[in-house]
Amino acid sequence: MNVLFAGGGTGGHLYPGVAMAAELIKAVPDIRISFAGTAGGIEATEVPRLGYRLHLLPARGLKRGRSVRDIITNAGVLADFALAISQSMAIIRRENPDVVVGTGGYVSAPVLLAAQLMGRKTLIQEQNAFPGVTTRLLSRMATEVHLSFAESLRFFKGRSSLFVTGNPARDFSPEDQHDCRSRFGLERELPTLLVFGGSLGARSINNAMLRFFEPLAGKVNLIWQTGKLDFDRVRATVAPSGTIWIAPYIQQMGAAYAAADLVVCRAGASTLAELTNLGKPSVLVPYPHAAADHQRHNGLAMVKAGASLMIEDDRLADDGSLSTILALLENRDALARMGESSRIQGHPGAAAELAARIIALSKK
Repeated sequence: MNVLFAGGGTGGHLYPGVAMAAELIKAVPDIRISFAGTAGGIEATEVPRLGYRLHLLPARGLKRGRSVRDIITNAGVLADFALAISQSMAIIRRENPDVVVGTGGYVSAPVLLAAQLMGRKTLIQEQNAFPGVTTRLLSRMATEVHLSFAESLRFFKGRSSLFVTGNPARDFSPEDQHDCRSRFGLERELPTLLVFGGSLGARSINNAMLRFFEPLAGKVNLIWQTGKLDFDRVRATVAPSGTIWIAPYIQQMGAAYAAADLVVCRAGASTLAELTNLGKPSVLVPYPHAAADHQRHNGLAMVKAGASLMIEDDRLADDGSLSTILALLENRDALARMGESSRIQGHPGAAAELAARIIALSKK
């Protein structure tokens, strides 16, 4: 069996494919797996590090502006797209995959289109509540389309072979909450807030927490991932203590989730998959510059489900936001209700289920 994954640029588009690949290897030990990506995406380093073969293609996104420079740039983007389709066809002829799986990002479009034009079986996995243009266009010829949010179904009316499977995410083993707080050097009995904004951090979230850490001190535990860009600035102002743990990156993310009663974070699809699989209540701060404002749509789906509250990026530092967070941390019943609603939205078996669908397609 041979499977080609196409997707990347960001971890949100790469790691679902990696999770599916790991499950495929468990089920079919002699399987051949390769990835298609770009030299500028996270896949350029991560895929070889994980031991998979990587095919690099010249895919990039169109500029949204109308200036002469943007028009010239977009002409080059379209030329690259045509070249990427041609190169994808050559890769598919050479690799002869049973199934081509697209997980989003610029590179998935030419690979999926090439596979469809060649009559190959294709599976699309869409992470966000607001499906990308690639998913909506290529779904018409895809063998199967798998969604992470039920809210996405409205974009595919009349489409067959459509499934809400969830978003493959990291798997964390259950851990004792109080023990995990001790592991971070925090008070075992205090309500605990987990704050993060990705590996690089989120400037607005960090700025808000710099305002909030004094009112929070002594009332709650704070586990704060600043990201590497803001760590020195934050560390110069906030000293770790028996209730505050700060680092640029959290290596033991499973323990951080287990320790937390409430999470403040962005609304990326992979993050929401982790939150829902673990049944964690959250205050979501969508990144306002995400493509097609997809984080807002993700966040609204969580709010509608009763799993989260949402605060706009430019309002996070307001005193009202601090009051909202403190009130939630003090309301055990509300946290429990939100946590249960979050768990209902989860799909902890998404990677294994998608791997099973890929195997089934390969046999048709």
